[in-house]
Amino acid sequence: MTTATRGPARRAAVLDDLVEVFLAEGFAVFTLDELARRLRCSKSTLYAVAGSKEQLVVAAVRRFFARATVAVEERAAAPADAGGRIQAYLLAVSEQLRPASPAFFTDLAAFPPAAEVYAANTRTAARRVQQLVSAGVAAGELRPAHASFVGAAVTEVMAAIHAGRIAAATDLDDAAAYAELAALVVAGLHRS
Repeated sequence: MTTATRGPARRAAVLDDLVEVFLAEGFAVFTLDELARRLRCSKSTLYAVAGSKEQLVVAAVRRFFARATVAVEERAAAPADAGGRIQAYLLAVSEQLRPASPAFFTDLAAFPPAAEVYAANTRTAARRVQQLVSAGVAAGELRPAHASFVGAAVTEVMAAIHAGRIAAATDLDDAAAYAELAALVVAGLHRS
C-alpha cells in the first residue's frame, strides 16, 4: 500500500489502494472500519475520499475504468494498421479486466451505481470499436463492412459479457471473452 500522507495525494493513494483491494476481493464484504484497517488509514481519511462506503465504491470503480481507458487507448494507438488497432484495443480491454476477481464482478453486478459505471464504460468501448472499424474501412485496410453493424454487434457482445451471459454460456471470464471477441472481429474484417 502507498505511503503518501497528506491532502489530495493521500486521497488519490487511498483510492488507488481501494481499487486494488476491490479488484482482488470485491467490495460488498467490507465495512468502512475494515477498509480503514486494511488500508492503514483512518475512517476520516476514507470520508475525505468519499462521503459513504457506497460513494467510495463508485469512486473506486470510476478510478479503475478511467485508468483502464487510458491504458487501452495507449495500446490501441500503437499498431500501424486498422486490424491491429482493433485487436490491440480489445486485447487491452481484456488485459485491463484480468485483475478483476469474480467477487468484484459479482459485487459490481449487484450494486446498481457501480454497475452503471461498468455499463457506461462498455458503451463507450463499443463506440470506440465502431470508430476504429469505420476508419479502417475508409482507409481500405479492412474489408468493406457496415461499421455501425459491427459496432452494434460488438456492443451486444460487450453487453452480454458485462451482464455475465457469456460467462454463464462459456465459462470464459470477462477478460478471456474480450480476447475471443478481438480474434473474431479482426478475422471477420480481414481483407481477403
